[in-house]
Amino acid sequence: MKKIVVAGLGACAFALAFAAKDPVIMKVNGVDVPKSEFEYLYNKNSQQQINPQSLDEYVEMFKLYKMKVADARAEGIDTTAAFLKETEQYRHDLAAPYLADSVFLNNLVQEAYDRSKEEVEAYHIMLFKTRNLEQNRGLRQRADSILQALNKGGDFTDLATRFSQDRSSSNKGGRMGWITAGSYPLAFELEAWALPEGEISAKVVESPVGYHILKGGKHRPARGKASASHILRLTQGKDDAGKLEARRVIDSLYNEVTKNPELFARIAAQNSEDRNSARQGGALPLFGAGEMVEPFDSATFALEPGQISGVVETSYGYHIIKLNDKKPIPSKNEIKPIVLQRVTSPQDPRYRQIRDNQISRLSKKHKSSLNKKTIDELRAAIQKNGIDSALFADWTTMPKASLPVLTVDGKSKTAADLVNSFGSLQLPASDDANEFVDNKINSLYAGALTEAEENDLENTQPDYRNLLKEYVDGSLLYEVSVMKVWDKAAKDTEGLEKYFEANRDNYKWTDPHVKGFLIQAANDSVADKIRALVVDMPENEIVNAIRKEFKNDASVDRVLASKGTNQIIDYLIFGGPKVNPSNNKYTSMFMINPRVILEPEEVNDVKGLVTSDYQNEFQQAWENELRAKYPVEVNEKVLNQIRKQK
Repeated sequence: MKKIVVAGLGACAFALAFAAKDPVIMKVNGVDVPKSEFEYLYNKNSQQQINPQSLDEYVEMFKLYKMKVADARAEGIDTTAAFLKETEQYRHDLAAPYLADSVFLNNLVQEAYDRSKEEVEAYHIMLFKTRNLEQNRGLRQRADSILQALNKGGDFTDLATRFSQDRSSSNKGGRMGWITAGSYPLAFELEAWALPEGEISAKVVESPVGYHILKGGKHRPARGKASASHILRLTQGKDDAGKLEARRVIDSLYNEVTKNPELFARIAAQNSEDRNSARQGGALPLFGAGEMVEPFDSATFALEPGQISGVVETSYGYHIIKLNDKKPIPSKNEIKPIVLQRVTSPQDPRYRQIRDNQISRLSKKHKSSLNKKTIDELRAAIQKNGIDSALFADWTTMPKASLPVLTVDGKSKTAADLVNSFGSLQLPASDDANEFVDNKINSLYAGALTEAEENDLENTQPDYRNLLKEYVDGSLLYEVSVMKVWDKAAKDTEGLEKYFEANRDNYKWTDPHVKGFLIQAANDSVADKIRALVVDMPENEIVNAIRKEFKNDASVDRVLASKGTNQIIDYLIFGGPKVNPSNNKYTSMFMINPRVILEPEEVNDVKGLVTSDYQNEFQQAWENELRAKYPVEVNEKVLNQIRKQK
């Protein structure tokens, strides 16, 4: 009994200490508003105003703000599916920077940046994956056999030529050429950068597209990217006579461009057989190391901006290359957003590293555990029969559905939660199925820990709490204002007309206005047909009739304009200077039923103004209702504390 009393006193003392740090400044409809929230919004409002409100003025506005939020909750807006979904998404987005391990992420960025400073000469033997898991297991075993042959002294060049399915490199003994960081799957890139020259990878490297055995190549400083243009005369697929003719033509073109370098683009456009680049004066897209065939690549990077190469022969034909510019490798700050975008994609292997790091970090902070018994039982079922419809049925219905898989801060995720996250996927019993389940367990665990951390943020991070509260209340205020004022007034057609008639004197004009239909027609013949069509036609049918009958041959607009606000109206009605139609395809313009009016004829002539004023009527009535409906109690002692700080 004594222990319970002591524990109760401790909790009470903590609550009192917290209240002393953040006392209640007012109650609105029985809901406490802490001083920190009021001060945050008051200071933000003061910074955004040219002429800031006094504290007392702001207090009155704040009361109404909170009453409107209370009214939104009374209407159930905060419980709608759309509102909950939007708020939850904002909550996640807002929490992301607080949840990120900046040190861990910066290390990933640094690693990527360090690799970007080098180019690597890559060699590999590759077997392409298929969509068939059984075939892929066979391909993996075949790759393992090739690796064993290499380890026993087999020749890499010979085996690459015989077995590699990457035809662009197999005929070169597996040589891919120089490659840059960020151009290949991460597992391949890490191995290529780590291998010493001449050394064979210790194991088969799996990427999303295949299985690779790599051999280390040379390293050199990265050269960045090149902006170049070229002239190409093709030899690919030609006989000897055709190749000789291509050489004769390229030599002639070379003499021409070296005499007149400023004509390179014109000569390329007229003579290059690379039709895609010829349309751009020979200009190629920006490219880096390894993205162009050798020796085109080396010849380009050997040039200085503005220089033109000699004739360069490749497997495609003969080239004359002009280097336009060189772009250095991006700085670490420039590469950072690109890397972060990649590593936060679930398809990137580093995404799992980030997730696993987050699990490790947050599991130490929150009381959490995995239920080994449930997980072992589920794994045993999958190892026996795989993932199939029977597994779904068994583990998403009672009693197994409620078995806990993990617990975080006293909240459990069940077997049903886990198995439902599999979607409709079916896999036979295999290593792939086991890996899939392990990944899903980790994702569920990470999600539960993230949820717990987000909940904790509201207690530990004032900025997060205030921003989230501001967003939620602001959204409720917007939705309830639409309901109680804006839509209510705008959709009340009869009420708008009555309000206009009762307040006509408030909507006088100082200048006469022209009202009617402005027509712009393709020619005088079309104009005459339009005039004939609308004779005796009711005005409410004119626009649709002209648009339906004449489509692209004429345009029609209902207009209401004062002098000086529309040049065409000024010309047609007020004797202004001559102007042409607004669209070049029209040559004739005139007005149907034009009349000059000195004051609005109907509510639609001033609908925007009338609607705004009518909304103000609803706003005032609503605010009067709120003041009577929702009690407000202000803690003057706490408010005086803020006064003294100003």
